[in-house]
Amino acid sequence: MTRYKLIALDMDGTLLRSDKSLDPATVRDIEAAAGQGAQAVYSTGRAMIELLSYVRQMPSMRYAVCLSGALVYDFQEQRSIFCRELPGACIGEIVETAARYDAMAHFLTERESIVRVDQISHMSDFHMGVYQPMFLELTRRVEDMAAEAARYDSIPKVNVYFRSVRDRAEAYEALKHLPLSFAFAEGASLEMNAAGVTKASGLQALTAHLGITMAETVGIGDADNDRAMLEAVGLSVAMGNAAEDIKALCDVVTEDNDHNGVGKAIRRYCLG
Repeated sequence: MTRYKLIALDMDGTLLRSDKSLDPATVRDIEAAAGQGAQAVYSTGRAMIELLSYVRQMPSMRYAVCLSGALVYDFQEQRSIFCRELPGACIGEIVETAARYDAMAHFLTERESIVRVDQISHMSDFHMGVYQPMFLELTRRVEDMAAEAARYDSIPKVNVYFRSVRDRAEAYEALKHLPLSFAFAEGASLEMNAAGVTKASGLQALTAHLGITMAETVGIGDADNDRAMLEAVGLSVAMGNAAEDIKALCDVVTEDNDHNGVGKAIRRYCLG
């Protein structure tokens, strides 16, 4: 039986409960795995700044593959291990396309989360209402995203939150010619990174840094932006709340995110 040394955890819909809190039982299982030499790491579309409150609750989780693989961060040393950004020439076109659909553009850098000031108060219109408290606390708000876009030669990640999946599909068709990686997420969100950047590529950068193979890694996730990671790891685990196509590609399925699915998978596959 393979001895798994690394556990890559998606956050929303996986590590976090539906209310975005951590189950104390999940925390105990993660800490128990760390005690036996199996270290859990974040593997998330979130920005580094959006992880800090969770990092304080789980000190054993030192590393994060964040921004969907664009940034690998070491919280202990407070430094980036790997970063790959999408070209600035793409950002303006993304913002223009978002504006055509009255959608909410979101820039994510290594240190900041940036949105338009007048959109944050009605995030439920973009199927993102559960994130509004976090956005109110952490984001830098600007008047004009097009003007903000002009400030960057490159950026790690851009998200756009649409009012409907139809709008998202049409916008994706308009943007798919760009040299980017795309993923559908949440209710009607489109996530964009540099070409070739996925959670798998970020995780591969981290495993190389740690001297661990992907075969020694467990990946746990629930959605389309976890697909590349789940296909690349030694053991792929789908959450009970995962999309059916994600369940179909994984080796095993665990409980859902409101019933410690992560902890139960860790106990089964990573604890002696």
